[in-house]
Amino acid sequence: MAQPLVGFGEVRHTRLRPVHHAFNYPTFFLMLPMRAMQSAPRLGQVLARNRPALLSFYDADHGDGRGPQQGGALAWVQELLDQQQIQADGEIWLHCYPRVMGYTFKPVSFWYCHNALGGLEAIVCEVNNTFGERHVYLLQKPRYGVDLVADKVFFVSPFCKVQGRYHFRFMRTQDRTVVRIEYFDDELSFTPIHQPLLITSVQGHLEPLTAQALRRALWQFPWMTLMVTVRIHWQAFKLWRRRVTIFRKPSPPAELVSVIPSESKPPIS
Repeated sequence: MAQPLVGFGEVRHTRLRPVHHAFNYPTFFLMLPMRAMQSAPRLGQVLARNRPALLSFYDADHGDGRGPQQGGALAWVQELLDQQQIQADGEIWLHCYPRVMGYTFKPVSFWYCHNALGGLEAIVCEVNNTFGERHVYLLQKPRYGVDLVADKVFFVSPFCKVQGRYHFRFMRTQDRTVVRIEYFDDELSFTPIHQPLLITSVQGHLEPLTAQALRRALWQFPWMTLMVTVRIHWQAFKLWRRRVTIFRKPSPPAELVSVIPSESKPPIS
């Protein structure tokens, strides 16, 4: 049976135009086998669930916000998969930030949805902005190491328009995970090669979610989720100071979920 994991790694972010701006921060995150934890609750007993703690997981932080009385986040994602007739009846892994000291902000979370034979059937990307809004990109028939392309429809940063497309690339081994996202804004750069505007990645080494691992996470990153928000605003201030154009926030999409066709596309070159 799948075991809950914790990842220790880093987040990298690079903006290539109109100014070069890059940063990276150490981080930790959860990798939770949601079906296994539902069928055998003792698997995740070291992690407080839907109750206050120094480090905890709340179902209502995901999807449409339903709590455990309505089946929690797993029921939401299963309902979404059923609506699209996606046969993901195997393990569903959730890569996300926890609540730390009762606070969380999750710029993006990833649901890896497998079939009964272990094949990857879908990846659900939950994107949150600092305005309290959420949008979900459902990527069908993904493959590790292959670009999965989705049109951008959701406002994330005041320094980027709501246009263009994301290129997602996922890589996973038994003890390591990497997610790389390139954002192309459909504006040609001054070079012969069409470059992305932004390149973001999160990667980490995975290990069992034990009480010792959680203590180490809290010791190393006692205000980790709060610092996610602080750092977002700090980096925004730096871009504003460098006079990068600010765009007005439009209304969010009418639908919570964008369903992305199964065909993948090669990277732009």
